[in-house]
Amino acid sequence: MADKMEGVEVASAPVDNAPTAEQLSQSIIANFGLLDQAVARFDGRFTLRVLRSISSMRKSPKLLDALSNAIASLYASHQDSPDKHFLESALQKKASALAHANAPKDGDVLPESFIYLAVLIQVYLFDAQKYSHGADFSSALVDRVREYNRRTLDSLAAKSYFYYHLFHEQLDPKPPSKQSPVIATRSKLLAALRSAVLRKDNDTQSAVIVLLLRNYISTADITQADLLVNQTTFPPSAPNNQVCRYLYYLGRIRAIQLSYTAAQEHLTSATRKSPTNNVAAGFYQSAMKLLIVVELLMGDIPDRAIFRQPSLERALYPYFRLVQAVRVGDLQGFVRVVEENSTQFRRDGTYTLILRLRQNVIKTGVRMLSLSYSRISLRDICLRLGVESEESAEYIVAKAIRDGVIEASLDHEHGFMESKQAGDIYATREPAEAFHERIKACLSIHDECVMAMRYPMNKHRQELKNAQEARERERELAKEIQDGDMDDDDAGDFEGM
Repeated sequence: MADKMEGVEVASAPVDNAPTAEQLSQSIIANFGLLDQAVARFDGRFTLRVLRSISSMRKSPKLLDALSNAIASLYASHQDSPDKHFLESALQKKASALAHANAPKDGDVLPESFIYLAVLIQVYLFDAQKYSHGADFSSALVDRVREYNRRTLDSLAAKSYFYYHLFHEQLDPKPPSKQSPVIATRSKLLAALRSAVLRKDNDTQSAVIVLLLRNYISTADITQADLLVNQTTFPPSAPNNQVCRYLYYLGRIRAIQLSYTAAQEHLTSATRKSPTNNVAAGFYQSAMKLLIVVELLMGDIPDRAIFRQPSLERALYPYFRLVQAVRVGDLQGFVRVVEENSTQFRRDGTYTLILRLRQNVIKTGVRMLSLSYSRISLRDICLRLGVESEESAEYIVAKAIRDGVIEASLDHEHGFMESKQAGDIYATREPAEAFHERIKACLSIHDECVMAMRYPMNKHRQELKNAQEARERERELAKEIQDGDMDDDDAGDFEGM
């Protein structure tokens, strides 16, 4: 598995026109206003806008000074606040508050603003590679997050758990060691999952389920990961990025369990939902690598156009060579590709799955021979497939016939394989089933798009109010007509309504 979590952006090198600490702190303070609106209107879209701004802020080399100033400004009238001391101790830096036009007014500090600053500190510590300090700070932070029960905090809480697990992944010894610190995080993650389910906190629930699956897979505890999937329900209204990760890990679990059809469905959905731009290029590449191996294990050959995509061409080159060897049934070429790229395959977490392909390569080679020759001796099969003896070749051919890979017969006495005439595939139900699967996928995407549509809150109440006002106006007009108080102009207006 990758060292960093899929979808995590790493801070890039500072640019020449980077904002100053003053400008950056003003942006942070402006986000406090958005969080105020999120709480007042109970609308999570304002919180999402705040979270999306983190990716641009983390690139600035002045983030530490900006955070220090933002903390001082937020707690200008709460100098003895324990929250302020908690944040400043994490930064190990103090600064006097600057005069900002957008500084928050005196009053109680919202928990949303406090957690937002804490998440920014997590991002700063992670980019500064202060993993040990960040792990301690994140452990204390998630304990405090659980004390709140506010739905406007859900997105921020999910992000804090995300970095909490990420910090512990970087501590030695790293997974898959059974002494890895990630194993100690499971108790807090399971407690957070219980609280999120009881509170109907979909954001935290989806994030924690994904983190637990990643945790179990990183230490090869596939049985526990499967139990988690069977005993929990992933929230249907979860954010798209968490849905992609959940499907990816679910596909990896099913592939290890030899359920290749289910794994292929989950991984295909993950790649379709994942953005293909540079923001999530790492996740898209990881999902495509695993999907290619699963399709090969199913006996299918991936489309050549996949390897021509600009974001995948270089990353998938070892897998392209692997597909070439499997497609032609070249056993010696397959072994050579695996040996030359074993380091890459181990890093991608696909090495053990690729080792299972040896039998598929042999089956593909047998199928190619059955299509090329109406009759071929077992001796020639040994030479073309690189098998040690004619007895092994006869066993391989017999197993391929029994599994339905080829339609042929064996003549043991004379030592040859005779192929039967291939039937018309369009006379079977296979094309209709493939077409049905594509239609099913399209309808599923349509249903998900409809479910994801957003509407302004309380819009129906406004429509009811307008309808009630219109009825009252009609009653007033009708009463004026009966009383004879309406003039000709008013009557004309009424007729035109």
